[in-house]
Amino acid sequence: MSKPYVLGIDIGGTNTVFGIVDARGHVVASDSIKTQKHADFDSYISELHAEVMRLLKANDAENEIQGIGIGAPNANYYTGEIQNTPNLPWGKGIVPIAERVSREFGGIPVAVTNDANAAALGEMTYGAARGMKDFIMITLGTGVGSGIVVNGQLVYGHDGFAGELGHVIMKRNNGRVCGCGRTGCLEAYCSATGVARTAREFLELRSDPSTLRNLDVELITSKDVYDAAIAGDKLAKEIFEYTATILGEALADMVAFSSPQAIILFGGLAKSGDLLLKPLRETFEKSLFPIFRGKTKIILSELKESDAAVLGASALGWEAKFRTETPAAQFASAPSAAAEEV
Repeated sequence: MSKPYVLGIDIGGTNTVFGIVDARGHVVASDSIKTQKHADFDSYISELHAEVMRLLKANDAENEIQGIGIGAPNANYYTGEIQNTPNLPWGKGIVPIAERVSREFGGIPVAVTNDANAAALGEMTYGAARGMKDFIMITLGTGVGSGIVVNGQLVYGHDGFAGELGHVIMKRNNGRVCGCGRTGCLEAYCSATGVARTAREFLELRSDPSTLRNLDVELITSKDVYDAAIAGDKLAKEIFEYTATILGEALADMVAFSSPQAIILFGGLAKSGDLLLKPLRETFEKSLFPIFRGKTKIILSELKESDAAVLGASALGWEAKFRTETPAAQFASAPSAAAEEV
């Protein structure tokens, strides 16, 4: 008897990673193509199809793919479209990614969502949130993404775009300009790029000695700040404390919204250890509405970083497999069904 697989596809602005995943969350094989080199959507789909088919053939899985899940910026779960994303070279306007991929792969069912929602699905299906029905996934990378799960289902809102917690306003007066065009967003302070911006501000406004002053201030990264803090640099440690304070206050507000069992952190910044987590947890507990104190854990993702993007998308692929609705209705079924079946 053949083994059922799904295909997980994570579309990023630089690379598109794809992999064959079995029902236990094992990535059988994976590969990638360069998203950035394709200004034209048709040429992108053509190369994606060719390289996926090559991978399937090499692993005797050509006829075994039961569903395809896609995580992408500004991807709408309800419509199966990518809508107006500046991060993809062909992403302007509305791109019917689910319909096109399904057609290219012979009618295999396809479901899409944004990358942070895919991460939440992956965590619920394979990782730290297994068995949880209420949690929030926060991705701390170049930006701040989020996926909110309530009663076992992702929160999509009426239009498919709910859950942009990276764009809650944390500084209402004189806040930093965010990439979204507004000012004071959480993402502008608590992403990897936000940490680098804090470092530049601290170095400009303060006279404290710091090894960070030996670097080109315009090229400082969050990794530079981390390395300095680990080496004992006082200013670098304060940058992490400042970041953790803002993030802790934001997470406390999020708890008031959905009372999650856990908040799960993923991404490069989440790997900063106690530099971030110790002050974060302290601020979080202190900032909580009293009735919520001691009830919500802040924990780290259990997904292997190299596989996380593919696993997250593949969790959506299992859901696509179990859909039996008509194509027009298929994007409205509940995200938890596949996880329960698997």
